Amino acid sequence: MANTFLRTSVLLILLVFLGIQNLYAQRQKVINLQKYDLEPYHFGFILAANQMLFTVKPVANHQFIVYGSDAAPDFASDSLSLYDVTSTPTPGFTIGIVGNLRLGNNADLRFIPSLSFGERFIDYSILRYRNGTPELIDIRKTVASTYVEFPLHVKYRSKRLNNFAAYVLGGAKYSIDLASNKRNERENNNIAIKLNNQDLALEVGTGVDFYTNYFKFGIELKMGYGITNIMVDDGSVYSASIDKLNSKIFQLSFTFE
Repeated sequence: MANTFLRTSVLLILLVFLGIQNLYAQRQKVINLQKYDLEPYHFGFILAANQMLFTVKPVANHQFIVYGSDAAPDFASDSLSLYDVTSTPTPGFTIGIVGNLRLGNNADLRFIPSLSFGERFIDYSILRYRNGTPELIDIRKTVASTYVEFPLHVKYRSKRLNNFAAYVLGGAKYSIDLASNKRNERENNNIAIKLNNQDLALEVGTGVDFYTNYFKFGIELKMGYGITNIMVDDGSVYSASIDKLNSKIFQLSFTFE
């Protein structure tokens, strides 16, 4: 599903790029906002679609580790072990404010405090034993997140071609998850996945800017990868069987500056 989101985003950017290139090849355009990139700073906002997921690394030899029944009280068993674990993404959305500081003719420093909403699933295949009989069962845990994000990027822009420019960017992002279940306790024998509410991620992206009569419109594709392990071990099979859990996000943004 993440690959579908990425392919669709890249195709959209390529189609827009090719369309603009063909348009400019036909006739010279009037240059809009000629002094825009000479301004020391400017502001704007973003609207974005995102796809959040996890990179899951189980503990070594997890298939051979046997847990007692108290490691998963949300279903009946005498003992159990983890057979497999994967992450499934779902679509979300992001809104934010753009602050842009000019560093040079083609470089900018960008600070984009944002609010991102998303949901992810962690799918466990668990081999349980009841009265000596093995049975493979599938358990899905839902992780909903509301992130307050503070990304800081360096953006390098190509020279303008009439009212068009391409760019690449890179940087880091600090996030706080307002919906973190780190402090949640077990309720009704239903174990919630507990995560650290703070994360640090590295981000890279590419995009295109279009200069209109009144503002600059941009389309941007970005990927962020969390570098901290956000899993909180509460002793259940759902956390004890995972060595590292890192966040990952793909984001297709539309900027108005």
